[in-house]
Amino acid sequence: MELFKAENIHKNFVDHVALNNVSIHVPEGSIFGLLGPNGAGKTTLIRIINQIFAPDSGELFFKNGLLRPEHVAQIGYLPEERGLYKKMKVGEQALYLARLKGLSKQDALKRLKYWFEKFEIQAWWDKKVEELSKGMQQKVQFIVTVLHKPPLLIFDEPFSGFDPINANLLKNEILQLKKEGATIIFSTHNMGSVEELCDNISLINKAEVILEGHIDTIREQHKSNTFEVKFLGLFNKLEATLSSEYEIVEATHQDDIHSVRFRLIKQMTTNELLTILMKKGTIVGFNEVIPTMNDIFIKVVEGSNKGNDLL
Repeated sequence: MELFKAENIHKNFVDHVALNNVSIHVPEGSIFGLLGPNGAGKTTLIRIINQIFAPDSGELFFKNGLLRPEHVAQIGYLPEERGLYKKMKVGEQALYLARLKGLSKQDALKRLKYWFEKFEIQAWWDKKVEELSKGMQQKVQFIVTVLHKPPLLIFDEPFSGFDPINANLLKNEILQLKKEGATIIFSTHNMGSVEELCDNISLINKAEVILEGHIDTIREQHKSNTFEVKFLGLFNKLEATLSSEYEIVEATHQDDIHSVRFRLIKQMTTNELLTILMKKGTIVGFNEVIPTMNDIFIKVVEGSNKGNDLL
């Protein structure tokens, strides 16, 4: 079941096409990666979902009905450009923003107490925002984004400015929010985070969706029949075999252990491949190389750009 979907969204700014018939489908209870290079149209789509401005054409759906203005209260949005008031005290501002989300003062204080204790930031309550580091400010903004427990959360580059420890803390909280039933749209340039967190993705480039689907399916579809073997034996024997059967991509040697990455030229089963390799030495490691999301991102975007250049 989809909690949110956008169908054939088109948006122009003067003579610039920001989105060209873009559609995304976000399953309920999932983490959905909205990916793309700078200027691709991601932020425009996010702002349309938040009803900051409207599409020129297309429709948006929330909980099986058309997205309406009142649904804004059911969306939590953490923008890439943070927007806390620097002269206000942290606790005063957090309470103010919580009340804007519809929480009573009593509920807001109770929930803020829980989160401030969880993040061990109680001492920040009476500090001014400008006294905090960028990472500290982001923690506060994360809290006010999720405080009212909206069914749909949108995080735009949530780890920007965080050190590895705090980035990991936030990743764990995002995964916990998913466990508790939240649906999350997650926009980032960090493909490692995409692999760790996302179930499904849409990749936008130059205002159009050029890749979409489940992470595992996409990685499987982009396999290149590349394998890595580590073995003990004479490298020249293996190399002679591989040069006729396969294309060697990379080879490294440490003492008597050789690590070779190669691409199959002809089709064969894994068992057939191992049978050939075992005749050349002792196999100490063997695995198929599955492309990372970073590899796929670069390949698909570059391929799309080349295709557009030919038009």
